[in-house]
Order: sequence, then C-alpha cells, then structure tokens
Amino acid sequence: IEMPLVYEEINIKGTLNMLEAARQNNVKKFVYASSSSVYGDEPTLPKREGREGNLLSPYALTKRTNEEYAALYTKLYGLETIGFRYFNVFGRRQDPDGAYAAVIPKFVKNLLENEAPTINGDGTQSRDFTYIENVIEANLKGMQAPKEAAGESFNIAYGGQVNLNELYQKLSELLNKKIEPVYGPERAGDIKHSNADIGKAKKLLKYAPEYSFERGIELTIAWYESNLR
Repeated sequence: IEMPLVYEEINIKGTLNMLEAARQNNVKKFVYASSSSVYGDEPTLPKREGREGNLLSPYALTKRTNEEYAALYTKLYGLETIGFRYFNVFGRRQDPDGAYAAVIPKFVKNLLENEAPTINGDGTQSRDFTYIENVIEANLKGMQAPKEAAGESFNIAYGGQVNLNELYQKLSELLNKKIEPVYGPERAGDIKHSNADIGKAKKLLKYAPEYSFERGIELTIAWYESNLR
C-alpha cells in the first residue's frame, strides 16, 4: 500500500499501452492478468464475479481499473479481452526472496534453512492456493475462448480454502521440520479469507483444474528441495 504511484505507472499505464498496441496492430485476442484482490472487503464466500466489495489497496484499484479498460476496449474496438483473477498462484521457480515474495516459497526457504518463518496475523486467514499448472491451463483456454467470453473477467483457482496455519503444518510435515513459527502483525490491505467460485470459467472456458493444493505442494517442495538446498 506504500507505492500507489508505482502501481499506477506499471499496472494501469502499462496495461493501457498494451491494449492500445493490440488495437492498433489488429490483435484478435488479449489475455491479461487481473487479481483476486479486486474483491476487496466483500465477505461472501466463495468469491464470485459480479459480487465485488470496497477495495483495500492501491494495487487492487489498479487491477479493477485494468478490467474496466479491457471491457471498454472490447465494447468500443472489438478487441477480444479476457481477464483472469488469479488466486494465490504457487509452484516451481517462484522467488523466495524480496519484499513481495509469496508466502509458500518464503516459508519453504525458511524451513530449509532451519529458520522460523513469520506468519502475519494469527494464521487463521485463508487463501485459495492455486498451483501453476492450473494457471497454465487457464491461459491456454483463454487463448481459445469463445466470443461470448470477450470483455469478461474470470476467477482462476482450484476452488479450495487453506489457512496459513494449515499451510505451515503441511510444509513442515513434507520437509520433516519441527520449527515453531513466529506470529507478527497483520499486513495492511490484506483480506481475511479468499476462496473462489470457478463456475464461470468452467462454463465459458471449459477450465478444469487438475492439480489440487496437496498435489501442487508436493511437486513444489520437490523442486525447492532440489534447487534451494
């Protein structure tokens, strides 16, 4: 939440530049990344397209703005845009370092180095963790989407719900570690729970995620054990 101008420059201006370049070069289909953050403080689970709440961060605002621009380009210029609201993507090659590292690679690196990870909040906050292979499938489906999907946004997830305490326990078991986590303050702008309704993507895009959270975690751990040790 501390760099609204950076998000504006990269997310909104960057996406608008891409949309305009696509329009001027007669691109037939434009598939872009939105985010589950566009649901804001809407408490109803599962999260469903068309049922969004008040936004909680500048980042979320930029992603919702991108969706509006994309829908407008479909309506005004006939550019077939497809927006994907990705839910907590994880998998091999995800960077465990840096200020914006996702929670799974960060926890895995901590455990492999016998360090205690920090869980923001009490660990009861939950997410719909989505393995990368499911996202790849969605992207391919997006490129083949029918015309009636143009201008729409879709939830891309597995359709499950795992809280951070459960996640940490699973990672500890797979890595055979017994290290107690440290609990820190909640992160500003974070939602408490996230779980996706993927019915719209199933219906219009024939999206059918094959990798469960459990299977994805096993494959992810195997990759990190080979590449981080």
